[in-house]
Amino acid sequence: MPLLGLTIIGESINASVPSTHKLYEANDLAGLKELARSQDQGGAAYIDVNVGQRSAEFFAELVRQVQSVTAKPLSIDTPDPAMAEAALKAYDLNRAGGQLPVLNSISPLRMQMFGLNKIVPFRPILLVTERNANGVSQPNHTADQTYASAKQMVAEAAKHGIPVSDCILDPGIAPIGADSESQFKRLMTSIQMIHDDPALKGVHMSVGLSNFSVMLPPKRGDGSPTKGPLESAFLTLAMPLGLDHVIGSVKRKYELLPPEHPALRCLTDCLQLEGFDVIMRVQEYYA
Repeated sequence: MPLLGLTIIGESINASVPSTHKLYEANDLAGLKELARSQDQGGAAYIDVNVGQRSAEFFAELVRQVQSVTAKPLSIDTPDPAMAEAALKAYDLNRAGGQLPVLNSISPLRMQMFGLNKIVPFRPILLVTERNANGVSQPNHTADQTYASAKQMVAEAAKHGIPVSDCILDPGIAPIGADSESQFKRLMTSIQMIHDDPALKGVHMSVGLSNFSVMLPPKRGDGSPTKGPLESAFLTLAMPLGLDHVIGSVKRKYELLPPEHPALRCLTDCLQLEGFDVIMRVQEYYA
């Protein structure tokens, strides 16, 4: 059963996942459709579809194939406007019960993708980890920069008739096990700033949650799992601040943790630390 208040966008149909990449290489549409079906049954509210560098025609056909086995709305996952257009044209609103697809993702350097809203209305995931500096993408290193990009992107969405309540902001999540640049602190501070802004009331927030625990060992020194509890600890901190979506796995048991839980204590400590001290605290947690 999914965590109450958390919308899961099922992450499995993504060409970057090694097991899914094999299905793509084998042109195994039956296997890809089974991934859609299993994520639907596992509680995903949306099914993400990412075909990597394959053709727009293939993307459109996979959208049709996935929708043949699930009535859940899809997340069209590509940075390429032409690919997104083909997938959106193939999307069957009726099959999804009238539910809009998600378009993942529009960045400050991909503003033209808002115009695809004329083809099929969608809920955009707005990437606010970067900004447009005279036509060049620059990463946002601070919470203030992330917050400024969030305000800019929501304002741009409004110009295209997309209400704030349909916008999903992605402030970016980095691996906690390699966080020597205080990215976790930037993320949590920017989430707080977005949450506190009355002009952004009703906006949604999402991250690619599996990215948080990559590169960590699967088990702690005592044999207990490492990754799931840390992801749940993040949700425990972030959901009260308005993070209500994740691109994640239906196989994970996401839950809110009590204050004394070791994973939650670890992340709370990390917010008070800087540089390599964060990495050392995470190592202490899983050792």
